[in-house]
Amino acid sequence: MSRPRRTAWATGLRARLVVAFLLATAFGSLLTAVLTFQEARATTLERTQNAAVRDLRTQLTSLAPDLPMPPSAADLRTLALQLDLAGGSRGWTTSAVMGDAAPVSAQGPVPTPAPGGTRAPGSDPAARPPTAPGVPAALVDAVREGTGSAYQRFAHDGRPWLAVAVPLAATDEGRDPQPTQLRVFAVFPLDKEASDISALVTAAQVGIVPALALALVPALLAARRVLLPVRRLRRGAQQVAEGRLDTRLDVTGNDELAGLTATFNTMAATLQRDDAELRRLEENARRFAADVAHELRTPLAAMTAVTDVLDEDAASGALPPDAADAASLVASETRRLARTVEDLMEVARFDAGRAELHAEEGDLRTALATTLRLRGWQGDPRIVVDLPGPLPVRIDTRRIDVVLANLVGNALHHGRPPVTVRGRTCGRHATAVLTVTDAGPGIARAALPHVFDRFFKADSARPRSEGSGLGLAIAEENVRLHGGTLTAANAPGAEAGAVFTLTLPLVRAAPAARTAAADPGRPEPEEPS
Repeated sequence: MSRPRRTAWATGLRARLVVAFLLATAFGSLLTAVLTFQEARATTLERTQNAAVRDLRTQLTSLAPDLPMPPSAADLRTLALQLDLAGGSRGWTTSAVMGDAAPVSAQGPVPTPAPGGTRAPGSDPAARPPTAPGVPAALVDAVREGTGSAYQRFAHDGRPWLAVAVPLAATDEGRDPQPTQLRVFAVFPLDKEASDISALVTAAQVGIVPALALALVPALLAARRVLLPVRRLRRGAQQVAEGRLDTRLDVTGNDELAGLTATFNTMAATLQRDDAELRRLEENARRFAADVAHELRTPLAAMTAVTDVLDEDAASGALPPDAADAASLVASETRRLARTVEDLMEVARFDAGRAELHAEEGDLRTALATTLRLRGWQGDPRIVVDLPGPLPVRIDTRRIDVVLANLVGNALHHGRPPVTVRGRTCGRHATAVLTVTDAGPGIARAALPHVFDRFFKADSARPRSEGSGLGLAIAEENVRLHGGTLTAANAPGAEAGAVFTLTLPLVRAAPAARTAAADPGRPEPEEPS
């Protein structure tokens, strides 16, 4: 039995397990990195926003007592200038607004860009530093409607910015702080925070590669651990397929693969037990058939001798007509039973492997002529012999006689004459080919696969006939013993008859084959289909 071709590593189960493990690791790493990034980004920005609001509120608290109420535009510019100076490293640009007026910075009125970071129509870029955007209009509206601090992140000129708004509450001695219409805005870049977040993303991207590299080792180990029992199961199944039914596998662990291994062992044990039982029954049946045939052989020999005498008396008229008919019937059935017993003994020898082959070199044409002469078929007009050249083979004459007699006899009894026997050599395969063709209706398509089965009869409507149903089975065994083949088919055509093809190895190159080799222009005989 040929071993299964080893699966390529790139398409095998190991590769798929490793790839799945790495994909799961990559997905987990990516998901962790995304969640970490989002959380770190939110935390960083929230901390920056809270710190900016707290710092701005602290500065306002310290500067508010000196601010007159209501403040003038000059007072607002002074307040914005003081807040800008107090911003320190944060580098914010502040502005203040009273009521519904436009925000006023240290340099003058501050335009409020439209949402999305674009400048508001009519704004004057020269009125403020070129790198600082105006206060977003959405933030101005949000603070105008509320009483608490607010903030908004936006992009301007490709940079992230944060705008913070803090309302100012007036404080009178002995009273709680009262809200006023004064609001202070601070706008500053988030370059440092963006750099920190970018560094975090870079670190996450760089960390995926070593994570995958480190995951490759446990992936290989896990794949090996999973595939090792699978490989053992494959080897065990292959051994069972080769006939080694005593194969058993070690069961380790309590997982699904261990359960599968235990099931495999149970299956193998069941197959071994059933195989042993079938072999025992087959051996008993074979021994029984051989014993019965052997026991029947002696009494049948005596019965045959007696029936031969009765048959002679019936033929000579020494017996009354009724007794003569009975004696002829008994003699015929006795001879038929004797042939069946001989066939059974022959089959038993084949089954036991005790069939002996006494082969010697000879010509298949001579063997065929001998068979026809012994059966009284020589010169029979129903049989056409076409053997143009010698067919040198090594044969056991007795066994080949059985084969040829069976093929020609079946063609005469079950087909229609003429029965054509053709022989030729096939130099390409160094074989002698003999075909026996009749002119009958052929073999039914359903019966073709079974013509060499024991006790098979193609005509089920006539189960009782002269034959035992063992002739073709014995013929095939005899041909196989010679190293040849015997096949059955139907000739092409509506009613072309059955064709039995006997193929035997040649002893040496046949003359026809040598002639074809010497004359390249002459076509070599082909083996019949």
